[in-house]
Amino acid sequence: MRRTLAVAAVLLVAVATAVLPDRAGNAAPRAAAEVVPLGVPFLPSPYPLDVRIDSLVATSLTAELGVTIRLSDGSTVQTNKYTFTKLKVSRHMRVTQRADGHTLTIDVPNQGSLGGYDSAGNPETTTMWGTIDNICVLLIACHIQDLLNFFGQFIPLTSGATDFRGTIYAIRTVDDHAALNSTDNPVHLPGTITVTSP
Repeated sequence: MRRTLAVAAVLLVAVATAVLPDRAGNAAPRAAAEVVPLGVPFLPSPYPLDVRIDSLVATSLTAELGVTIRLSDGSTVQTNKYTFTKLKVSRHMRVTQRADGHTLTIDVPNQGSLGGYDSAGNPETTTMWGTIDNICVLLIACHIQDLLNFFGQFIPLTSGATDFRGTIYAIRTVDDHAALNSTDNPVHLPGTITVTSP
């Protein structure tokens, strides 16, 4: 029972789905050292997720650099905030988290998605807090995460990419326009979840 509760808590950190609107985007710009609320009822683990995606398409990506978030152990970390209308996994996504002697692995072998458009045609939103360690734009160049960070601060970017590697503290996907009776699910990650311990 204790392990089941621990696994559930870890999974909440990995992918959180909510239907309440996010009003953080309407706030005034924050000072770099001010802790940014994540808009979810928990704090991310101090053990970040290792996220790897072989091939993806990011729709309307924007970047906010140097945001400070609070972690579940009370510490803070300065990282980046990436926002997408949709993050489509075209081929193989693998998420790994190692914490307290346990290893959580989420494996999506084929296609999946975070966000997109709901049944009424309204855009959903995926927000990711962390750093992109590597990304390649299809047929152009690799290691362009610094360019992505720079241009993503000013204009929404849409592009296919490969060899994504990120150190991610939290991922949140919401339907900002969902009605109370909505049954839309903005998270589609068909795959397996495994937890191992020594």
